[in-house]
Amino acid sequence: MIVYNCFQWPHLQAMLTVYLRTLSRTYLKNRVVLLAIFWFVSCKHTKNERVAVQKEKPKITSNKPVKEKQSSQGATGKTNAQDELQSKLGLTKEQIKKSTLYSFILDWYGVPYQYGGCQKSGVDCSCFTNILYDEVYHKKIPRSSGDLYAKCYKIAPEDAKEGDLFFFKINGTSISHVGVFLKKNYFVHSSTSKGVIVNSIEEAYYKKYFFCAGKIKES
Repeated sequence: MIVYNCFQWPHLQAMLTVYLRTLSRTYLKNRVVLLAIFWFVSCKHTKNERVAVQKEKPKITSNKPVKEKQSSQGATGKTNAQDELQSKLGLTKEQIKKSTLYSFILDWYGVPYQYGGCQKSGVDCSCFTNILYDEVYHKKIPRSSGDLYAKCYKIAPEDAKEGDLFFFKINGTSISHVGVFLKKNYFVHSSTSKGVIVNSIEEAYYKKYFFCAGKIKES
């Protein structure tokens, strides 16, 4: 054990004073560092909170009405259908517009085929013929292609007039398909592959299965 005498005490006191001052400065310095770290973390946390609030801020939407997308039967589809009618049948836009028949066809052009269907979401050949006769000629006719054939006089295709019917035997020996004659061997019908469309009996597929033309018997 070291024993300091009274002569050594002033020297020891000076050393303690220096040590305490050094310790005090170190403590203050550490405290300042800790405060700086705390301030930096606090600022960053506040900034992140502000960013989060900004991200959660709802978007301001316009009051203008949103335009709906055009369906496949929109303006573009009708333009293409009108072009087809003009090129195939030699019609003008004015003739199509003034004709009840061609306006009807234009309205239904491209509607998909659906077996048993009878509306614009899907229609089969005989129902399309039914709707056309009802809306264009104001006549009620049988529903199936077979019954339609039974209701007709059989005629040669070259004797057919606008509105007469074309019959086909595609699925065997019985009448399985029907279309409405327009002009120049062209007819409108609901095909299984392309829906409501205008084709010619001179096309290889339809020439192969064409059976006869028919005229509806007057009641």
